[in-house]
Amino acid sequence: MTSAIQVTPRGYAGPGVRFGVPFLALVFALVVGAVILRIAGNDPAEAYRTMFDSSLNGWTSITRTLALATPLILTGLAAAVAFQMRVYNIGGEGQLYIGAIAGSWVGLLLPESMSAVVMLSAMIAVGAVAGAAWALLAAIPKAFFNADEIITTLMLNFVALSLMNYLIFGSLSFWRDPKRTVPGGKRLPDSAIMPSLSGRLHIGIIIAVVAAMLLWWLLRRTSWGFQVRTIGDSPRAARYSGMSVRLKTLTVLGMSGALAAIAGVSEVSGVTKGLEPRALATDIGFTGIIIAVVARNNPLGVVPVSVFLAAIATSGSRLQSIGIEVEVVYLLQGLIFLTVTAGEFFVSNRVGLRAERRAEADGGIPPSAELARGVS
Repeated sequence: MTSAIQVTPRGYAGPGVRFGVPFLALVFALVVGAVILRIAGNDPAEAYRTMFDSSLNGWTSITRTLALATPLILTGLAAAVAFQMRVYNIGGEGQLYIGAIAGSWVGLLLPESMSAVVMLSAMIAVGAVAGAAWALLAAIPKAFFNADEIITTLMLNFVALSLMNYLIFGSLSFWRDPKRTVPGGKRLPDSAIMPSLSGRLHIGIIIAVVAAMLLWWLLRRTSWGFQVRTIGDSPRAARYSGMSVRLKTLTVLGMSGALAAIAGVSEVSGVTKGLEPRALATDIGFTGIIIAVVARNNPLGVVPVSVFLAAIATSGSRLQSIGIEVEVVYLLQGLIFLTVTAGEFFVSNRVGLRAERRAEADGGIPPSAELARGVS
């Protein structure tokens, strides 16, 4: 008898599994990280204490973490709503750029004396429409010609980045400030800047959390959300029942692009205060994909996962200040990302050992031959 690894779908995972597996994955990552830190000549206890103090210990640290979590929540939601229907939007990064371009355009175009409520609402609305339209460039070929949306959305990221760089570095566009020696964007007027809640934390965090709650309600409590989840489970069965897969593909990718674009508006209005390509190109859209996977595409789960990843990211500079090499910092961050993401495999599947019979090495009759002989 021999043993072989057997993987079977778990079906329903209870709260103990859904919360226990990520926790154990995090503990495993911290233990392995401690070994790496010790090998590199650093004190693991001091490193982890620094990570906690710089990200979650005290109001200043918390607000810094929440400020970084704001765009992560929105890009995580953008990926989660698409993944619910097994449509893989990898273009959140480019849609964020388009939202930043469109939002800053509105903020610079409208009169400075305009009410901040009207100004910010217009920026968010136009940015969302622009992001949705950009996502439709991939949604239309997907819906009508079954084109691979992974490739199209990924390629559109580079187009959007090139466009943003061209507007600031390659031309004298409406967005570029001609008075600056180093190329940069015009500063937005005060009415186009999101009000600060505390320090770097602005009202974008409220917008992001409300968006998560609304998206959860839309997916779980409406017929539209039911159809999206049904199509994700079985497109063929959905077609037989009369659901429009094409229309849902367009709306889901459009909504995904709009959410990622709102993240761009949030960054350009609340953080950079203008179209600044170097400050915006920080892979927030790609990180949103990790967040959606770890949160299992649950909009409410996206919020704490985003805060967790933001806490890890904000501690990087403090770790370097205590003498930990930047490569070790990146290794620790990547290790935590990897193990927590890999832990989702064990949430969805059971892994065990299965006993198998093995034929004898000398003249043994394999099980299939025994079965055939018995039938004869």
